[in-house]
Amino acid sequence: MTEPTADSSLPLEQWQAIAEKSQRLMRDFVARQGDGVGQNDDMKRMNDVFMQATMQLLSDPAKLAEAQASLWKGYMDLWQNTALRMAGQEVDPVVLPHSDDRRFKHDSWTENAVFDYMKQSYLLSSNWVTELMGGVDGLEPKTKKQLDFYTRLYVDALSPTNFAATNPEVLRETAETKGENLVRGLSNLLDDFERGKGQLAIKMVDNDAFEVGKDLATTPGKVVFQNDLIQLIQFTPTTQKVHRKPLLIVPPWINKYYILDLKPKNSFIKWVVEQGHTVFVVSWVNPDAELARKTFSDYLLEGPMAAIDAVEKATGEKKINVLGYCIGGTLVACTMAYMAANKDNHVASASYLTSLVDFKNVGEIDVFIDEEQVQNLERMMEERGFLEGSEMAATFNTLRANDLVWSFVINNYLMGKEPFPFDILYWNGDSTRMPAAMHSEYLRRMYLDNALSQGKMELAGTTLDLTAIKTPSYLLSTREDHIAPWDSTYKATQLYSGKTTFTLAMSGHVAGVVNPAAKDKYGYWTNASNPESTEAWLEGAEQHDGSWWPHWQAWLAKHAGAMVPARQPGDGALEVLEDAPGSFVKHDLRKAG
Repeated sequence: MTEPTADSSLPLEQWQAIAEKSQRLMRDFVARQGDGVGQNDDMKRMNDVFMQATMQLLSDPAKLAEAQASLWKGYMDLWQNTALRMAGQEVDPVVLPHSDDRRFKHDSWTENAVFDYMKQSYLLSSNWVTELMGGVDGLEPKTKKQLDFYTRLYVDALSPTNFAATNPEVLRETAETKGENLVRGLSNLLDDFERGKGQLAIKMVDNDAFEVGKDLATTPGKVVFQNDLIQLIQFTPTTQKVHRKPLLIVPPWINKYYILDLKPKNSFIKWVVEQGHTVFVVSWVNPDAELARKTFSDYLLEGPMAAIDAVEKATGEKKINVLGYCIGGTLVACTMAYMAANKDNHVASASYLTSLVDFKNVGEIDVFIDEEQVQNLERMMEERGFLEGSEMAATFNTLRANDLVWSFVINNYLMGKEPFPFDILYWNGDSTRMPAAMHSEYLRRMYLDNALSQGKMELAGTTLDLTAIKTPSYLLSTREDHIAPWDSTYKATQLYSGKTTFTLAMSGHVAGVVNPAAKDKYGYWTNASNPESTEAWLEGAEQHDGSWWPHWQAWLAKHAGAMVPARQPGDGALEVLEDAPGSFVKHDLRKAG
C-alpha cells in the first residue's frame, strides 16, 4: 500500500482495490443468503431474551419509573457539572470508569470537557441499563444469566471509544493523516471479512510475525510416537542428570501445545526441562472430516493412555508424572479415573492447570451451552464433520469483548493500524477443529449432564469415578479465569481421594499459567488444608509473590524420584520420527486457508 504524505490525495489503485473487494464480498454474501446460511440463531436468541426482560419490566411500571427518575437525576447533575466546568470551575465527576476499564485512559477523556461529558454520559447510561436489567425478576436462571451477558455486550458495543466521531484518538489520527487511517481501516475490515469467508475474523496479531519452530515452540526435541490423534514429543535434556520419573504434559486440543512453549523467555516446557525432568508433550492433530467419528473415548485411549504407554517404552520407567492443562486436565482426570477402575497404577502424580471436572457452574460460557444451542452445533458439525476452531475462539473472545474484540476494532479499523506482534495472541488465533462425535459427547456429558463429577460418565466401557483417584494431585487455578472459574475448579479437591494440593494464581486462564519465574510477576496463594468452600480456603491462604512455577516444581520433585543420567530422545525403544515441534502443530489454518 502506498504510504500517505501530508499533501497527497489517496491513490486511485487503493480505492479500486477496495471497491473490487467489496463487490466480491457482497456477491458471496448474497449467495450465502440464497443457501439459507445467513440465519443468525444467536441474534434471535438475544432478541428473545431482551423481549422477555422487557415484558417483566413493563409489568412493574413503578419500578421502571423509579429507575428512569434516577437516570434523569444523573443527567441533570452531569449537565450542571459540565456547565460549571465550561465556566472555569473545578468540579468532581458524577461517575468514573472502573479502575480496570482501559477504554478511557487517554488524557482527552479527562482533560477535554466535551469528551469528558461524552464519557460520563455513556457511563451513566451503561450503568443504568446494566442495573435495570440486572434487577429484572421472574426469569428462569439460565435466561437471567443470558440477559446479564447480552446486556454487557450491548453496553460495551455502544461505548464512544468504538466510533470514529466520538473517539479523540481517532479524530486526531484522521486529521493528521487526512483520512488515510480510515481508508486503511476499511481495507483491513474487508481483508478480515475475506479471510473469514464472509464472517468477520478480526486480526489480532500479524500472522507473519511469528513462525512455529523458529520463534515459538523452539525447545529442542524429537517426535517419538504418532497415531491418528497425537504426536508425542520428547524434549532434549539440558542437564546431565534428570529425575527418574518422566513428566507427560497433556495440553488442550482446542489450541496448539505451544502455549506452554512460547518464546524461550516464557516457555514453561523449557523451564521444566531445565529443572531436570524428562519432558514429553502431547501434540494434538488438527482433525478434518476423516476423523469426524472419533469419540471422547478415542481421545482418552489414543491420547493420554497411548502417550503413557509410549513414555514407558521411551524411558523404561513404569511410573510417570502427568500434567494436564484446561480440558487437557479434564481428560487427565478421566484418565486417572479410568486407570483406577482398571487397577492401573502407572501414574505417580497428576497436576491439573485450570481444569474443570465439576461443570455445575462454568461461568459465562454457560450462556452458549444449552440443549437448543448444542443441537444447532450438532447439525452444523454433522454437515462438515467438525467444528471450526475459529468459531469456538470467537465465542471465547466475546467473554472479554472490550479486550479481545473492541480494542482491535479501534486499532485495526478506526486507527488503520496493524496489531502488535504478541505471542499469546498469535497462539490464540492458532486454533484447531473439533471432531463432530467427540465434541458433541463432550458438550452433552460434561456441560449439560455434569456426568463426570457425579460418577455417571462412561468412557471406553468404564464408568469413571473421580473419588477413586488416590494419586497425589496438584491443582492450579487462576483468580480471574473466565473459562474455568476457580470456585468450580476447586471442587475437585472435594472429589479426589488422594492428597490434593491446591494453588491459586493471580491473573487469568492463560496469563496466570504462563507466568515465568524469572519475571517475578503477579503472585499466588497456598493453603495446606482444603476446606469445603473457596471462601474458607482463601481466608486461610498465604499469599506469595511471583510465579507459581517454583512452588509446583518443589511439589513435583517429591514425586519424581532420584536423579539418573539424562535420557536423549531415541535412546529407548521408540525411534525418532521427526524433529520437534513436529508436523501436527505446524498445520496453521490461517495460512493454509
